[in-house]
Amino acid sequence: TQIDYPYVKTNNNDYYLTHTFDRSESGAGWVFMDYRNNATNWGRNNVIYAHGRADGTMFGSLKNVLGDEWQNNKSNHYVQTLRPTGNNKWQVFSVYKIPTTDDYIQVEFADDKGFEEFLKKITERSEFAFGVKTTVKDKILTLSTCYNDAEKVVLHAKLVE
Repeated sequence: TQIDYPYVKTNNNDYYLTHTFDRSESGAGWVFMDYRNNATNWGRNNVIYAHGRADGTMFGSLKNVLGDEWQNNKSNHYVQTLRPTGNNKWQVFSVYKIPTTDDYIQVEFADDKGFEEFLKKITERSEFAFGVKTTVKDKILTLSTCYNDAEKVVLHAKLVE
């Protein structure tokens, strides 16, 4: 993918759909973290969104994760995030296209069992078998964008360093 943007966060998941990094209005929006996540400490499921722009900007290239060319290049199976508190590396374990739903963006879980069931569900959805095991001790990064008017493209990766 060609995704290399700073992400932002505010108190809702609507503002950055129509505003850029510098807070000017734009239909392109910006890359943003779910308002329910903690921007300084990774939680169990850390969700980042952006528009899937036809020109490939924002998360426009995220749909490439569904193709064999992306899948066959093992170096693609890692995501790096850079934060003031340190850089992180995430290993991809699930990618899929799904009718619009919000069950994969759950960020709070009643207990380990609930998180374990969540991990099982999102892993089973994957269009590719990555062979990456997850546990309730993992922290997950979720990238989400529109594929079309009725579907989303989703990538899940677990924190490895």
